[in-house]
Amino acid sequence: MLKEFQYASVLSKYDLPIANKIFLFGHTGCGKTTTARAIAHALNKKILIVDLSQVVSSKLGETAKNMAEVFRKAIREKAVLFLDEFDAIGRMRQFEDKDTGEMKRLVNSVIQLIDEIPQDTLLIAATNHSAVVDSAILRRFQLKLRFDPPTKSELDTYYDSLLARFPEKFRKFNRLYDISYAEAKDYAYKIIKAKIIDAQEV
Repeated sequence: MLKEFQYASVLSKYDLPIANKIFLFGHTGCGKTTTARAIAHALNKKILIVDLSQVVSSKLGETAKNMAEVFRKAIREKAVLFLDEFDAIGRMRQFEDKDTGEMKRLVNSVIQLIDEIPQDTLLIAATNHSAVVDSAILRRFQLKLRFDPPTKSELDTYYDSLLARFPEKFRKFNRLYDISYAEAKDYAYKIIKAKIIDAQEV
């Protein structure tokens, strides 16, 4: 995908569209936001991060307007638009019993916004609950990447990278496994801070 952006002008000569819609899904705390930031950095683009759970309104008509404004801003700035908690749209199916028509209009509005994204703007959507996202919306994303919980080996590598900048005496503790990268970081820093404070009080 990064290569496609790099050679976008060449591909356009052959009337080939670049893949500019990515769907990230899977276990929480395993790097979806970090991945979005890394992609934006690699493309030298500004990233706009939007938590859809905060944008979505109980009044569905307002939600459509909010979404349209977010997309317009990203397009103006040729940015990477990162929509976190993307399942907030899918979860709004709970309104269907009382407002099926309005829900369908919202989904159609989002589909239209996605379809109209120009080639110089990148859309990245992320969720921990991909099963609730409307299938018609999912079809719009050319790339779908699943984020699984890290293995013991992967967590050891991550722990080593986190601990490398600290003195040896602060690095040794019982490591936790079967957790996410985010949880591992919080746990490691909690232990290290306690060790540093204890050393000061001796």
